[in-house]
Amino acid sequence: MALQVYNTLSRTKELFTPIDPALVRMYRCGPTVYKHMHIGHAKSYISFDVVRRYLIHLYGAEHVLFVMNVTDVGHLANDGDEGEDKMEAQARRENRSPFEIARDYTESWLEDLDRLNVLRPDRTPRATDFIRQQIEMVQGLVERGLAYAPGDGSVYFDVAEYERRGHSEGCVSYGALSNRRTEEGQEGYRIEANPNKRDPRDFALWKGADAHHFMQWLSPWGWGYPGWHLECSVMAQFYLGRTFDIHAGGLDNMFPHHECEIAQSQAANDAPFVRYWMHNNFLNIRGSKMGGSLGNATDVKTLVEKIDPMAIRFFILQSHYRSQLEFDPEALVAAESGLEKLRGTARRLNEAAGQERGGNGLEEMPEYMARFFAAMNDDINTPVAIAALFEGVGEANRLLASGAEPGTLLRHRDALRLAFDDLLGLRAFERRQESSHLRSLADGLVGSLVTLRADARTRKDFATSDAIRDSLAALGVTVEDGKEGTRWNLGE
Repeated sequence: MALQVYNTLSRTKELFTPIDPALVRMYRCGPTVYKHMHIGHAKSYISFDVVRRYLIHLYGAEHVLFVMNVTDVGHLANDGDEGEDKMEAQARRENRSPFEIARDYTESWLEDLDRLNVLRPDRTPRATDFIRQQIEMVQGLVERGLAYAPGDGSVYFDVAEYERRGHSEGCVSYGALSNRRTEEGQEGYRIEANPNKRDPRDFALWKGADAHHFMQWLSPWGWGYPGWHLECSVMAQFYLGRTFDIHAGGLDNMFPHHECEIAQSQAANDAPFVRYWMHNNFLNIRGSKMGGSLGNATDVKTLVEKIDPMAIRFFILQSHYRSQLEFDPEALVAAESGLEKLRGTARRLNEAAGQERGGNGLEEMPEYMARFFAAMNDDINTPVAIAALFEGVGEANRLLASGAEPGTLLRHRDALRLAFDDLLGLRAFERRQESSHLRSLADGLVGSLVTLRADARTRKDFATSDAIRDSLAALGVTVEDGKEGTRWNLGE
């Protein structure tokens, strides 16, 4: 079975066929860098990181180009054309310049993506790096009669004229992605009425700035700054071409952001913008979408002080990217426990099978891997894929207990490491680096407790012996009594 993805534009699963298999091109809407990443953001970034990893598996790392923008100007508070720029508002709150805000929060986001083992993009352009190119696209649309400047320093895209002219082959109407009829317009959808617009559906390509606006550039229409929607069209085209394979983002970006991207890109290029649109669903808290503006978000930085970042990733991947996920602290703890058990199996497999990969082809992999790949090919269905893998973990544990040959264990180790680490990014099979001091301290403390337990068994004080064993087990230490004495293992 080949990869199928759910295309939001067609509302069906489609066979994924890249324009050029030698270079699969993918773009995802990146962060507006005025706050730290929260766990709701993490759901989106982890989900599409797995999509990217799977494309790399199918086509090779050198044949996948992944671009993620950084919005450091132009994103207004209500996601539309009115209100204050989010960067400027945060700069005022922190008594710093917007450029400082952008620099520091960009670094914060990249740090959190690293913690969550999200691969860094191949290209990470900033909106402020492409001001000239954005102005040029706006000029082109004005010259073609598809945008207008009402005299207030702003420039708006003319949706009615765009629809009146019709579209080139493969292009779509405004509203086709979100399934909003154009006559519904944008009124009442986080967009305020603007008397300078010819039509309420029109959206800003360029915004005129007053003297108090910190981030502004000189344009043919006066001093101003680009509209939020414009940057993605410009940067995607610069790196990926007029038409590319996949555009990813959250459902909340579908309208108006992605609709506007499509319209202005198609109008500028007379060509389809994107082949496959992929959108992730929300992470909810108590039934409502989690969001920084809603005041119910938990920062990743706060969460990783209590929970292993890979447990966060594991928790998120146990739901499908197109499904809603309820934020549940107990489920996070359960995910962390399950991940530790997986790491225990991974350590035992690594020890039994050796360090090197066996080099087995996919056709030689265990049977459960066929179910794993079938799930991944079915629109990256990670919960079903993980269920198949844990059947494999159970089989591997049985083989370890029975003393199977190293070659057999190597086959399972390589299969599970490919799936859990390379494709799902969970780092389960990585040999965790510990300082020699901490490892020595842990060995000494656990060894002392094991010795005390052995003394208690010798005295037939089984109540104390059992209590020590149970306490060690609660810390993830297993104790095994045998003819040659007592052995203990951490995390198995």
